[in-house]
Amino acid sequence: DVQLVESGGGSVQAGGSLTLSCTASGYTYSMFSVGWFRQAPGKEREGITAIGPDGATTSYADSVKGRFTISQDNAKPVNTLILQMNSLKPEDTAMCYCAAVPRVTATQALAFMRDPGSGYWGQGTQVTVS
Repeated sequence: DVQLVESGGGSVQAGGSLTLSCTASGYTYSMFSVGWFRQAPGKEREGITAIGPDGATTSYADSVKGRFTISQDNAKPVNTLILQMNSLKPEDTAMCYCAAVPRVTATQALAFMRDPGSGYWGQGTQVTVS
């Protein structure tokens, strides 16, 4: 079974930084795009970034481009996905989820993450920017 476990959320002032981590296991890395989506209260899901099945191609939503960086380390027994978030804004406040979507590119994954019926995701970690 695919398992995704997020950590690293918290509260920060505007302009600050946070690093989110996700341990991912139970899937074939070369068949999935992995990444992050977020959901603020009363709003729809937003796919914000993903890494493609090649482990190198990345995609970012315009809202986070230039501020957030995704990376992964699959040399370990489990894949570790990292999201470095810099220059945080109050509008970045949301529950952030690690996600894995099969058989799509990184760019396609951002769209698929908006659909609750697509892929797998973890329990989420809260990011609050004031």
